[in-house]
Amino acid sequence: SVILIFGWMGAQLGYLRSYTHAYTKLYPNASQIVVQCNSDVFWSTIKTTQRRLMPIIDALKALHCLPSSESSAQRRPRILTHVFSGGGCLQMTCLGHMLQQKYGFASAERSFTSALILDSCPTTVDLNRFKLAFSAMVQNPIARHVVLTFISTVYFIRFCLSLLFGKRMMLVSDVHIDMRNPRVLPWMGLHTPRLYLFSRKDRMSPWQEVVHHAKTAQERGIDVRCELFEESDHVAHMRVEPERYWSSVQEVWVVAISKEEGEQRISQTPPVQQRRSFL
Repeated sequence: SVILIFGWMGAQLGYLRSYTHAYTKLYPNASQIVVQCNSDVFWSTIKTTQRRLMPIIDALKALHCLPSSESSAQRRPRILTHVFSGGGCLQMTCLGHMLQQKYGFASAERSFTSALILDSCPTTVDLNRFKLAFSAMVQNPIARHVVLTFISTVYFIRFCLSLLFGKRMMLVSDVHIDMRNPRVLPWMGLHTPRLYLFSRKDRMSPWQEVVHHAKTAQERGIDVRCELFEESDHVAHMRVEPERYWSSVQEVWVVAISKEEGEQRISQTPPVQQRRSFL
């Protein structure tokens, strides 16, 4: 089974290891894929981001998560996807478009047991949110002013160039709408439960926008669960309340597994013997 983690913008591996280590303790037999998000992702072209994501496709194929002559004979893997903030959402939706272009309807036939964890997302992504994210990363006020001015200038130039030469920027991609798609990744669907983790204190991802997105997903028939934290900042919910955080993750994964077992009972196949380790 596979755990696919999309980090937030600028997140170093040291920060993401706290999540990978926790997953290793919970599900020691699972393979993990960590997708880092560079700080320049929002002003990069789509082609640049796609080139960076190509190794992820190779890894997914090696783990039999994608259609191939070899994977057809393999047992379908279970895939838990954990996404952080707007940067993680952007990378995940970009990967979803790449897989759709590469495999088309062949990938749609491979609906696996899956769950989607959304930490501090999704919300609308614009220049102001992007500048707010960088403000949190740069503590020195003088350096912060220089960085924000640079970001605004680069964004304006890249946006003008994209209009002139037809190269779409990642920033103008409507990630918020893409995330409403039940099949945002090809192995997902209405059967994929979603867990939204967010906080009232989060300035970068307002909790009202996350709730609205969750309600929209629920209206489309997606199994939705929400955990509203009170005191944690952006992508800091796990650090503030780790027990509640990981308990929620485990619960939504149990739901995904129970759906798989329900399908097996309907098809009159032998039930899964293992109950303690789901991955």
